[in-house]
Amino acid sequence: MVPDVKHAIAARAAQELCDGDVVNLGVGIPTLVANYVPNTVTVHLHTENGLLGVGPSPSQEDVDPDLINAGKVPVTEVVGSSFFSSADSFAMIRGGHIDVAILGALQVDEQGRVANWTVPGKPILGVGGAMDLLVGARKVIVTMTHTAQDGTPKLVKRCTLPVTAERRVNFIVTDLAVFEVRRTDLALIELQPGAELKTVQRLTDAHFLVELQA
Repeated sequence: MVPDVKHAIAARAAQELCDGDVVNLGVGIPTLVANYVPNTVTVHLHTENGLLGVGPSPSQEDVDPDLINAGKVPVTEVVGSSFFSSADSFAMIRGGHIDVAILGALQVDEQGRVANWTVPGKPILGVGGAMDLLVGARKVIVTMTHTAQDGTPKLVKRCTLPVTAERRVNFIVTDLAVFEVRRTDLALIELQPGAELKTVQRLTDAHFLVELQA
């Protein structure tokens, strides 16, 4: 059993990973994915500050203050991991060597475009490596809560915050549902346990198709 909705989102996103994937985990919910990678697959978790081979979150007594991810959160390393400079890390991203990027988002529009940063002076992290990941990764999964703290939808017709990149993401996983981003449509393909379709419809501003599997 997962402890809260953020962990539930991360656990569902982890199910989209395939054996052999090189996976970049963004700041926030994506970092939790390391704890839920299925035992049936082997993936290589990447953090843009220079580590390939990120392991699950450490216990409190095993925290190494010198071993952190891009969000400054303590991580572990797996056998066979490698360390490198940030420049080399971004060369991997920009060179198309990342199979999957899992990112957080403030908004996603019905075309699958992400806004995950905002204007200077606001209490929000800057753009970081998201622009590079959206352009360089082969597959992008967004993990986020379905609504903002004030209850407004984060899946919108058009982003009102600055768009990070024009590239469409592939999947969106929220605490209520899973969406597939297609060439012309946003499709609801799965409800999270306990969620109801009418709730998703009420809390989603973007237009979407309903293609739930029986």
